[in-house]
Amino acid sequence: MRRREFIGNLGVLGAAAASTLFGRGSSAQSVPKRPLIAWAGAAPPGVKTPQFIVDLTFGNFVKGLFEFGYEQGRNLDIIRRTEVFRDRVPSIEEMVALLKPDIIAAPATLEAVAARKATSTIPIVCAALADAVHLGLIASEARPGGNVTGIEPYIVGLPTKQIELAREIVPTARRVGLLTNMNDPKGPPQVGDLKAACGALSLNVIEADASTAKDIPNALAALASGEVDVAVVLQTNLLLNMSERIGAIALEKQLPTVFGYREHVIHGGLVSYGVDLRWCYRRAGYFVDKILRGVRPGDLPIEFPAELWLAANLKTARALGVTVPAGLLARADEVIE
Repeated sequence: MRRREFIGNLGVLGAAAASTLFGRGSSAQSVPKRPLIAWAGAAPPGVKTPQFIVDLTFGNFVKGLFEFGYEQGRNLDIIRRTEVFRDRVPSIEEMVALLKPDIIAAPATLEAVAARKATSTIPIVCAALADAVHLGLIASEARPGGNVTGIEPYIVGLPTKQIELAREIVPTARRVGLLTNMNDPKGPPQVGDLKAACGALSLNVIEADASTAKDIPNALAALASGEVDVAVVLQTNLLLNMSERIGAIALEKQLPTVFGYREHVIHGGLVSYGVDLRWCYRRAGYFVDKILRGVRPGDLPIEFPAELWLAANLKTARALGVTVPAGLLARADEVIE
C-alpha cells in the first residue's frame, strides 16, 4: 500500500484532499503538500496504553504544535503508529517504509532507537531521550550531528534529591528499595546514581526488577518482604504506564514510594520529584517547527527541563500512616488531598 492510498483509507484526509496533496501531475505541483508527522509511540508489550498516557504524551505534543501555529488537518498531518493497521501495531521500520514521513516523533528513547535504525535521513524528534550519546543517537548534547534531536528529561543529581526526599518522608529509613526496569535505556543510569546516593548516606539498597508488566506485583512483594522502609520507583516507560497498578500494590503492601513523575502521584503514589513530562512533550513542538523551517536536526542542541516538579498525595499518606512534613508541602507544586 502506498503512502497516498494509506492516508486516504485512514480518513485523515478526504479523498479529494488526498488526491490533491499526494497525487501526481499538475494538481500536486500547484498545491503544496502538508508536512506529515509520524508518531512512533505504542504501549510496551503486554500493556494497554492508559488514556492518561495518551493525553500526557500525544495530547501535549499536539498542544505544543498548536502553540507554534500547527493544526492537524489544516497545515499539518499526524498519523499515529497504532493507526497504521487495524489488526496490529506495526514495527517502526514498517511505519517509516509505508508513510515516508517528513518527521518522526518518538515519545521515548526505545522508539528513538528503533526509528534511528529505520532511517538515518528522516528527522527524529524525541521528547524523552536518555543516554543518547552512549546509544549512538547523537554525537553530543550541544551538537547532535545526525538526524535525532529533542529533550533529555533525566537530570544529573536528581536521584540524590529523590533519596533525600525519601529520608524526609521516612526519617528513620535504613533500607531503601529500588523498583527497577533495566531493559529500558533510562534504567541503568538511574540505578547507578541512586545506589551512589544511598551509599553516601549509609543506606542499604534492595533491588527488584520488572522487565514486563507481569513482573511488577512480585517485584513489589519482594521489596515488601525485604522490609524496606521506603521504595524509589525508576522513571521508565513501562513503570509510568503501570502507575495505577504500582500505586495500588504499594498501598496494599504499606510501602511508602518515591517517584520521578507526578503521574504516579496522581494515581496513588506518595510523593514525586522530577521533570514535568507535560512540558517535555509540548516543547517537542519547538523542534518540529524548527525542522519544518529548514533547520537540520543535527544543528538543534538537546534541551533539558529548567524546572522540577514536586507532588504529594495526602490521601495516600494518610492510608500509609505517613506524616508529610509541612516544609515539603510548602515547597510542593501540587498536593492531592
